[in-house]
Amino acid sequence: MYDVLIAGAGPTGLTLASELIRRDIDVRLIDAADAPFEGARGKGIQPRSLEIFDMMGIVHELLSFGSLYPFLKIHLGPFAFKRGSLGTRHEPSESRPHPNLMMVPQWRTQQVVQRHVESLGGRVEYGVALESLVQDKDHVTVTLTNGETVKVRFLVGCDGARSATREALQLPLIGEALDNKTSIVADLEVEDLDRAFWHAWPLHRGGVRSLAPLPHTKLFQLQAPERMADGGLEEGIKHTTGKRLIRIAWQSRFKHQRRMVERYRVGRAFLAGDAAHIHPPAGAQGLNTGLQDAWNLGWKLAAAIRTGNDSILETYQAERLPIAANMLSLTSTLHTQHSTRRGELTNQLSVGYRDGPLARGAPVGDLHPGDRMPNERLADGRNLLSTMRHGGATLLKRSARPNVLIRPDGYVAEFTDKPVPDYFGLEVIEVEAAR
Repeated sequence: MYDVLIAGAGPTGLTLASELIRRDIDVRLIDAADAPFEGARGKGIQPRSLEIFDMMGIVHELLSFGSLYPFLKIHLGPFAFKRGSLGTRHEPSESRPHPNLMMVPQWRTQQVVQRHVESLGGRVEYGVALESLVQDKDHVTVTLTNGETVKVRFLVGCDGARSATREALQLPLIGEALDNKTSIVADLEVEDLDRAFWHAWPLHRGGVRSLAPLPHTKLFQLQAPERMADGGLEEGIKHTTGKRLIRIAWQSRFKHQRRMVERYRVGRAFLAGDAAHIHPPAGAQGLNTGLQDAWNLGWKLAAAIRTGNDSILETYQAERLPIAANMLSLTSTLHTQHSTRRGELTNQLSVGYRDGPLARGAPVGDLHPGDRMPNERLADGRNLLSTMRHGGATLLKRSARPNVLIRPDGYVAEFTDKPVPDYFGLEVIEVEAAR
């Protein structure tokens, strides 16, 4: 019997698997697809997600496949002019070592996290999906599409917008389509198109057509109304850019929607990522919000399994559902207003759990329990982020100010001058502040 069955091996499921496996939790990870995802779809990695990858120890590998967001080039008939980037260009600081939105094709992100899972001893079973489930007080009995029946302590559905887990739990996606248009997203190689810019053609009938250069590849990501492909993508690209389409690496159709569930948990089963909330692509929040669902749930599942007390799991929905709702409202507004506002609005560095059930005690200065803990230099020269890879909580000891108890996911639990022997059954590691 496994401790946790994770249905869905995209970035959310893989992140959850890595968080559980590194805490010695027995995990089975399945995915309905026959092979890893091949598209660039969720290509924007926000600063907070980069900090999470730093705490996982894989941020430098990820960044080696990425780039800052390029500047825009707007094409108006025979004329073109340059505009600013959708991403920022801030210099790293001690408190914000990863301050900018980075472009990394989704398949690359998935590849990096999957290698991390495999380095920890985990693996993905492709071509296997959840078919049905039955719960009792202590277990979930799951029937898989390969005919196998398995018992697990907990089940997490990270199986995307068409989630079989969500359907089996009878949780409806509540919300709406933001318009009646179908869009196309595709990864293309286009002959002689300048890769220094993200190109946009706003005057074509049906809406904006854009081509973003995907870093460390020969490809562009196309986002356009589906009608662009009425005569075939080759003709559509030629008509829009004047250039020749060389090849199509991947393509898909979608509608802009905002939808989410009203519950993240039913008994011993949970939802995370697109299985729980579907975002329009504006603002690059969908993949990042899913990653952070997994980051929040992973240590809590480990604590519940180790202690035999699952009360901590009630805090998952309490903390993550309001954030997903807020992000959904933000991305819907950015979409409907065609806004290019980004930076502090979307980087998720200010997202936290001040009003959550785990925030204890009073703030110290501007830092509140539930806030993201800023990075800082330690007395031994290391940075705080790199020391939080051990799987437990961290007690930052400070000589002139109260010590900070930092949750396993990098948020402030409380300020305290008392010893902290453990945090929900997880080890507490002490580190010394430089000042």
